[in-house]
Amino acid sequence: MKPIGPLMIEHRLIERMIRLMVRERGLMSAAGAVNPTLVDAAVDFLRTYADRCHHGKEDNILFKGLAAKALAADHRSILDELIEEHKRGREMVGKLLAAKDRYVAGDPTAAHEVEALLKALAAFYPAHIAKEDKRFFIPSMEYFSDEEQASMLQEFWEFDRKLIHEKYKAIVAQLEQQ
Repeated sequence: MKPIGPLMIEHRLIERMIRLMVRERGLMSAAGAVNPTLVDAAVDFLRTYADRCHHGKEDNILFKGLAAKALAADHRSILDELIEEHKRGREMVGKLLAAKDRYVAGDPTAAHEVEALLKALAAFYPAHIAKEDKRFFIPSMEYFSDEEQASMLQEFWEFDRKLIHEKYKAIVAQLEQQ
């Protein structure tokens, strides 16, 4: 399996969450209310799975490896775009959580912001995923030898293995400081 295999499989799960967010946005519109539990679950998923786990492998392993290669200009441009899009995704997720918190605290106008951010994220992620899957991942593998690809895939498995321990160690440390 090439290193892009697990990344593309992860994309399918991210797409499933996005579909749930689209469904929730429709329910919110109909009811005129925010479902804070679903928004919290979506934020946790997007921060932990989509960003920390998935983008973590992309940013810290694949993209880092590509940065050391002599990329064609169009591939370098897409790489730079993808890195910026990861930052933009993090910003939108942070704004979604803040808007949900304001709604829970009693600000009814925050419901419109939650809805707008769900819509923005539902547009952002499919376009980002399509760019990676259709325009970048396959040609990016040409920059790596078979041995480099095998090593990268092993790094991915090791990254995933450590992730849950990292997350919950951070949660306990945070709670200890309260």
